[in-house]
Amino acid sequence: TIALTVHEFAHAKRAQIAGDETAHALGRVSLNPLDHYDPVGTTMILLFGIGWGKPVPVNPLNFKRPRWDSVAVAAWGAGANIITAAIVGLPIRFGIAGDYLMPLTIIMYLNLMLAFFNLLPLGPLDGSAVVQGLLPVRQARRFAEFSHRWGFMLLMLIIIYRPLAHILIWTPVGLLSWLITGRPLFF
Repeated sequence: TIALTVHEFAHAKRAQIAGDETAHALGRVSLNPLDHYDPVGTTMILLFGIGWGKPVPVNPLNFKRPRWDSVAVAAWGAGANIITAAIVGLPIRFGIAGDYLMPLTIIMYLNLMLAFFNLLPLGPLDGSAVVQGLLPVRQARRFAEFSHRWGFMLLMLIIIYRPLAHILIWTPVGLLSWLITGRPLFF
């Protein structure tokens, strides 16, 4: 719940900074996990190890710079997860984690996994919005059509076909966790 809460809070806060008060009006600029709880997404996490939090409502028409702010809102979720992973990884790096080594390692891995998973450029993930916002308008439109049509199917392929998930998600998670902690961590 830490990873999902931080992720959704970051989306809501960045949208508010960009001028959209939609999430704020609904109480979503919050670090309270219950504000980001999605019953179906949470059940999926418990049953299948993959799920989601309640999506943050955003209205890009309220953004000061809609194209750039949409990219920033999408990217801030993963960014917040990477920062959280770095913070909880510091006690491991400096050898002061003690009895908290395992929970800190799990929190770090969950945050990194959520960050890299969400950065995949496939709809409905945040990475799709980031790529779409960075492409020239014409290519962005084509990418959006492709992502809308094939994104979910490709996402299911990555989830089901473990070697692909390992390359696209677990390899960067392992490398960044090594950079954060100064040692390879496996459990």
